[in-house]
Amino acid sequence: MNKFIASAVLTATLSACGTAQAERAVPIPAAKMDVPKTAGLQTAVLAGGCFWGLEAVFERVKGVKAVTAGYAGGTRSTASYDQVATERTGHAEAVKLVYDPAQVSYGTLLRVYFSIAHNPTELNRQGPDSGPSYRSAIFPQTAQQKAVAAAYIAQLGQARVFPKPIVTKLEGGAFFPAEEYHQNFFDRNPTHPYIVRWDKPKVAGFKAGFPSLAR
Repeated sequence: MNKFIASAVLTATLSACGTAQAERAVPIPAAKMDVPKTAGLQTAVLAGGCFWGLEAVFERVKGVKAVTAGYAGGTRSTASYDQVATERTGHAEAVKLVYDPAQVSYGTLLRVYFSIAHNPTELNRQGPDSGPSYRSAIFPQTAQQKAVAAAYIAQLGQARVFPKPIVTKLEGGAFFPAEEYHQNFFDRNPTHPYIVRWDKPKVAGFKAGFPSLAR
C-alpha cells in the first residue's frame, strides 16, 4: 500500500486508540565476521520497507555521519517515488549510510538492521506496505561487505533467532537519492500518522535495545 494512502487510513485509528507501544529489538548475536576497520568514511546501502523508518533509526546510531533516503536496484531513469510506487521499476526503497568504521562497524550496522530497523522475515512487504519496493535487501558496496552480510544471514539462520526464515537478499545496483521531501522525513514530520504508528516505535525500540549505540 502507498504509505500516503496508509497514513490517511491510520489517522482515525490513531485518534481512537492512541499511539503504538515501542517495539522491542530482537535479541540477536553480534556478527562473528566483520569488515576490518579502515581509515576514512565508508558507505553502506540497506533496504527494508519504507525508507522513512530506516533513515530515522540509523540517523541515531553513533558513528553514522549521514543518511540519505533513496532507491536502489533499478535505473536512474525510474528513480522517482511515483515510478517506484508502481512496483515495476526493480527499485527498493533504501538508505545510504555514510559511517566511520572507527566508531561503528559494518557488522554492527547489520545487527541494528536485522534487530529493529525492519523485519527480515517479511517477503516483499513491511508493516502496511506491500510490493517489491518494500523488500528486505542489502546492497553491498564492497566484496568484504558482501562476504560479511552473507555470513551474518547464515549465522542468524543457524541460530534460529527469528520464528520464520530470513528472506533478505544480497543485490547489486546503484543508489539514487529520493526526492527532497523524503529526506529527514521523521524529524520534519513528527506528528505524521505513518511516523507515529510505524516509525516512532522503531526509534524507541532502538534506543532501548542499543543504549550504547544511540546518540
